[in-house]
Amino acid sequence: MEFRKRGARLNPRLNGDRKGELFPYSLQFYQLPPTENISLSEFETFAIERLKLLKAIENLGVSYVKHTDDYNKKLESELRKLKFPFHLLQDDPYDQRRKDYISHFILRLAYCQSEDLRRWFIQQEMDLFKFRFVQLKNNKVQEFLKLNDLEFVAISEEEKNMHQKDLIDSTHSLSSVKMEDVDFYKVPFQAALDLVRPRKVFLSQGFAFIPSTDIVAIVQNDFRVRLSKALALSARSLPIVQSDERLQPLLSHLSHSYIGQDFSSQRNTGKISLDQIDALASKSFPLCMRQLHKSLREHHHLRHGGRMQYGLFLKGIGITLEQALQFWKLEFIKGKVDSEKFDKVYAYSIRHNYGKEGKRTDYTPYSCMKIILSNPPSQGDYHGCPFKHSDPELLKQKLQSFKVSTSGINQILDLVKGMHYQLACQKYFELTHNVDDCGFSLNHPNQYFAESQKLLTGVRDIKKEQTQVESSPASSASQIPSSSSSGSNFTNTQSENMEDMEQLLSDY
Repeated sequence: MEFRKRGARLNPRLNGDRKGELFPYSLQFYQLPPTENISLSEFETFAIERLKLLKAIENLGVSYVKHTDDYNKKLESELRKLKFPFHLLQDDPYDQRRKDYISHFILRLAYCQSEDLRRWFIQQEMDLFKFRFVQLKNNKVQEFLKLNDLEFVAISEEEKNMHQKDLIDSTHSLSSVKMEDVDFYKVPFQAALDLVRPRKVFLSQGFAFIPSTDIVAIVQNDFRVRLSKALALSARSLPIVQSDERLQPLLSHLSHSYIGQDFSSQRNTGKISLDQIDALASKSFPLCMRQLHKSLREHHHLRHGGRMQYGLFLKGIGITLEQALQFWKLEFIKGKVDSEKFDKVYAYSIRHNYGKEGKRTDYTPYSCMKIILSNPPSQGDYHGCPFKHSDPELLKQKLQSFKVSTSGINQILDLVKGMHYQLACQKYFELTHNVDDCGFSLNHPNQYFAESQKLLTGVRDIKKEQTQVESSPASSASQIPSSSSSGSNFTNTQSENMEDMEQLLSDY
């Protein structure tokens, strides 16, 4: 992809069949990078609009159960509003397919820079891909599979009738009446392990027979693997991209706008005293941090994963380095760690989290996504997400000990069963704060704490006011400021443009 200076003459747009050669379909695996010229203005617009779309997908994912009717209607509305394709393979307008294709590759450059960025980008792109894929009719599904060299062949009616009883027995909610409307794909069982493991599909002679309603799981996994490899390759080209003074500031702003506030610095730093922590834990800590605090008080020790997760959370709510050293030391010496051992073994890692040792990196508290997807707890650990990593019966007992009502526990367990962990945490917030609607999309434990404190101190009425996460994408990419036709003018006004874009990214 080449970039032209602002105001430079556009090359004539491709016409007729050549358009179809470049962006033939609206549902893509994004395998080949675009090679056409693109203006910097268009580069900015495409990047911000796709970021708005992915941020909307993230917010919908923690506000609605994914792929329900309400979720699909909201996401379809966002796609229409931002003019991205979503429904058919070929019939969406060419300009929409072009924007979708190019904007994906632009954000690859911004989001290949770290593991957290890649994880976030992959998750949102997978949710977008699944939404688009399930819109396809059966004949379009087969067309897409063939286009992307996926050897998933629909079995014949004769073979379907031959295995009819086995297919009905192994497929949830399938009856002989519905059998006629469902296509089955014959897939090597190695490609369908996620469905084979819970015994959701029929196996015969090394092949899994996948109903069309479940084939999306196989295709989505293939999409994830390809995108993960592509991001790793993109990371190798970063030094070249970052040396371009036109692109580096834009990509930097984009990559810092993916999860909202990172809670690395707080206005209330040093304003929370150590003797307040027990009360705050019972009133305003999310369940993951409340669990860590309780375990620390009981056992006077946490393993490394717990110390990292809880220590950075405390840093995010305003605990200073000096307070942190005092807090951990007082607790550890109540157990089997004496003062000298603490200073030698544990104090360094605490100073390291605050950027005072090692690489001098000022580490940020863990987001919900990082807690859910990385470093699962093992026996003797207390970190992680209780909704994701706890046995349902143990989770039920834990919620009962925190005085959550029986009906509320059942609602939470239903969400957990559907793997809607952040929604379960939001429901926990509503039940423990006695509100009908928390009024925000939860994606960070420190956000949970901040919203709880706002509610408990009367800063806002949570039922009426909708909280917006800071540093989110723009509400309208059409507000991007235009610039002069001179390339040097872009350099001279670069700082101003970045400030304008930063404002856009905080207004959504």
